[in-house]
Amino acid sequence: MTISVLIADDQAMVRAGFAALLDAHDGIRVAGQAANGAEAVTLAARLDPDVILMDVRMPELDGIEATRRILGPNYPAAHVPRILMLTTFDIDDYVYDALEAGASGFLLKDALPEELVHAVRVVAGGDALLAPSVTRRMIEQFAGRRPRAPRAAIGLADLTEREREVLVLIGKGRSNTEIAAELFIAEQTVKTHVGKVLAKLNLRDRVHAVILAYDTGLVEPSS
Repeated sequence: MTISVLIADDQAMVRAGFAALLDAHDGIRVAGQAANGAEAVTLAARLDPDVILMDVRMPELDGIEATRRILGPNYPAAHVPRILMLTTFDIDDYVYDALEAGASGFLLKDALPEELVHAVRVVAGGDALLAPSVTRRMIEQFAGRRPRAPRAAIGLADLTEREREVLVLIGKGRSNTEIAAELFIAEQTVKTHVGKVLAKLNLRDRVHAVILAYDTGLVEPSS
């Protein structure tokens, strides 16, 4: 199955380089290119890509607002794409906002070519790009210094006690293997619980489970 990709970046050379790199790999096809966030929103609805490479900083409409619109309830395309944010900095105040808006991860623009291809395949497969421990460190960094506006704990009451325990451990950056060891259950059982947590809370992936765990106060930045 071919992964269709939309590239959104205000630098023409960057777009061309990413497009040439991705088109050279079997199973990946660049469906279009956008020079700003507004174009990205329009093309996303028209081309219905599987993955969008979205630059954080763009004119007219930045990548974060474009992500919010594309992943919003009024998105008109046949299916909702996965969005991979592109940034020049590994410490960037916009990263947390991007993930909160619904992006499935972020990638540095100076990443190696094989890292870009791997990232596209990972998010297209429905996984978050970031390893749990990396996600935890990054979100703690931003959550610890930003005022938190607590989200309503919608759906948390639907979780079983075990599922709630699993969510807390996801929020603390534990891998499935680590969760299994801590709760004395099989790793396959952990995977089942994780799937149920994501489904019940309508979360796109593990990254957003971490964000929800912080936003609802289940996990504190200092924990």
